[in-house]
Amino acid sequence: MVRVPGGAVDLRDDRRGTRWRVEIAPFLLGRYPVTTEGGASPVVNVSWHDVIDLCNLMSDRSGLEQAYSRDARTGEVTCDWASNGYRLPTEAEWQYACKAGTSGYRYGEIDDIAWYADNSGGRLHDVGGKAPNPWGLYDMLGNVWEWCWDLYDEEVYGSYRIFRGGGWAESARGCGATVRRRSHPSFAIDDLGFRLARTA
Repeated sequence: MVRVPGGAVDLRDDRRGTRWRVEIAPFLLGRYPVTTEGGASPVVNVSWHDVIDLCNLMSDRSGLEQAYSRDARTGEVTCDWASNGYRLPTEAEWQYACKAGTSGYRYGEIDDIAWYADNSGGRLHDVGGKAPNPWGLYDMLGNVWEWCWDLYDEEVYGSYRIFRGGGWAESARGCGATVRRRSHPSFAIDDLGFRLARTA
């Protein structure tokens, strides 16, 4: 995992025309999206609910505290931010880590850093095949979208969760540090995976 330094990130919701700044505490983030066991291909076809369970399972296997708990009656998931276990990054953490101190839409030329519709050959690729961002994080853009912790807009979309980063089937325009997408937490597809985070 890569230690991401603390700082601040500016987020925006173009649909609502709102902007806000979030202070980021130092945290740990996986150098790559999570891959299949013993392989280099990103895990895909996992829902947000699946990922919550996988984070807890991976914490157990590593002797760490579970970050997530689920209410047996309502199914509501809560996060213990003080836990040392694996969790999803928040949307703010994800964007801050993706930009890695850069100020543009992307941290490099898209063909150098991302697998996307114009260069992926219509398929998923092993992680690490493109250049990393300045903090040594690979595949932050392209290859697979990545689930984040946050709700998208609870008033309008209810339990829909955010994913970021673009995937192998996405156009160049959709592979940028500020692009936000959402879906129901039960949604799973072949260009959506996840990356592990931990509270530092």
